Amino acid sequence: MQTTHHKPFHLEYAPSIESTDIVKIEAKNKLFIDGKFVEPTSKKYFSTVNPATGSTLAQIADANAKDVDLAVKSARKAYSKVWSKMSGKDRGKYLFRIARLIQEHARELAVLETLDNGKPIKESRDIDIPLVAAHFFYYAGWADKLDYAIPGKDVKPLGVVGQVIPWNFPLLMAAWKIAPALACGNTVVIKPAETTSLSILLLAQIFQEAGLPDGVVNIVTGAGETGAAIVNHNDINKIAFTGSTEVGRIIQKAVAKTDKKLTLELGGKSAHIVYEDAAIDQAVEGAINGIFFNQGHVCCAGSRLLLEESIASEFVDKLKTRMETLRVGNPLDKNTDIGAINSAAEHSKIQKLIQTGISEGGEYFEPTSSQLPEKGFFQKPCFFNNVSSAFTLSRIEVFGPVLAISTFRSVSEAIAKANDTQYGLAAGIWSEKGSKIHKTAAGLKAGVIWANTYNKFDPSSPFGGYNESGFGREGGRHGLFPYLSI
Repeated sequence: MQTTHHKPFHLEYAPSIESTDIVKIEAKNKLFIDGKFVEPTSKKYFSTVNPATGSTLAQIADANAKDVDLAVKSARKAYSKVWSKMSGKDRGKYLFRIARLIQEHARELAVLETLDNGKPIKESRDIDIPLVAAHFFYYAGWADKLDYAIPGKDVKPLGVVGQVIPWNFPLLMAAWKIAPALACGNTVVIKPAETTSLSILLLAQIFQEAGLPDGVVNIVTGAGETGAAIVNHNDINKIAFTGSTEVGRIIQKAVAKTDKKLTLELGGKSAHIVYEDAAIDQAVEGAINGIFFNQGHVCCAGSRLLLEESIASEFVDKLKTRMETLRVGNPLDKNTDIGAINSAAEHSKIQKLIQTGISEGGEYFEPTSSQLPEKGFFQKPCFFNNVSSAFTLSRIEVFGPVLAISTFRSVSEAIAKANDTQYGLAAGIWSEKGSKIHKTAAGLKAGVIWANTYNKFDPSSPFGGYNESGFGREGGRHGLFPYLSI
């Protein structure tokens, strides 16, 4: 059926700006080692920037190898003398207390996350922070039940774990790693991304407020050299990394010559498959949610949209109409759908990839309804239609609101196209027929598959990928396994 694309009636909303008065950002933010905020031994700091304005928010401590060593020694002492000797029931009490304090500080955490990361306040407020608390609640419940996690096995903690997390979900990635590690009896040295360190430092204050024993969690801020110092430290028993596939390869090589355990959650180029019998309007909304509402910042973003040929034209028209209603702008405005790209470097990378898509002959579309702010790092949502699997944008992960659209004619072709990637993190399937969903899911090489929805997370559900998307699982009972000696 042929449909005509009509420009929608675009409602203008009065700004509804979330106040930043609730947060107090220190001019200089120190490291968190042995339960205290301490100066970096080098006395060096670097700037963290508000991506919505380009202005400096604060100075962040730049940890070197000596700082990392102090953090590891603190974690080892806490592990040997306190945390590993504590009963699971008592460890769980601390996690429950942390979870409740996260809920009490939820608004403060959400505002800080949006200021430092650039994502819309409604995403930080309604999705990220509630999930952070939920993960601490969930793993608090596991702390005294580890003997039931793997029936018949005598499980023990590993010791000190080193964790490195990305900028796209700063607090949620921290919760995914810290909560199960602590529940299992390990202590932690964690490094946030250099562009998004502020919210985890507020989480450190929550640890203090909860009375968490000194040294159980240590936070060292910095860039690549700080992360390398964690990975290469010989008194760390396990490394957990979420980030790019390129860095993941480097870490795997470094850890291969040691006895450290390793889990990697890396890149993705996830397929979103829509069959002709799908509920089209809901599938359009699912596609919007899968790539645009999170600015494409989710590693499992549905950045490849595969449409059954018979509905492709209708779907694309509806998608264009819906995209015209998306609001790009101030992340602190509660009406904003798409906030700022996290950094100037990431913004530049996205724009170069869009130009590559145009030069390769992709049919480019971006909405005309909204103007980008003059300051900050913003990108309109866009897509390339009728792309082939050989297109750069069909192969390369783009951490931005950029969608690649192609078509298929059969279930087998949909599966083949979805699997035509070096990644294997996630996928989405839209159909009214359960048998078709199950047949498709059985053929997909992806760690997480959603049916008639997308980007839904729960602490009881494991998450992770295959191939160049890494290995290991986070979340659920499976999320305990990487932190246990079995």
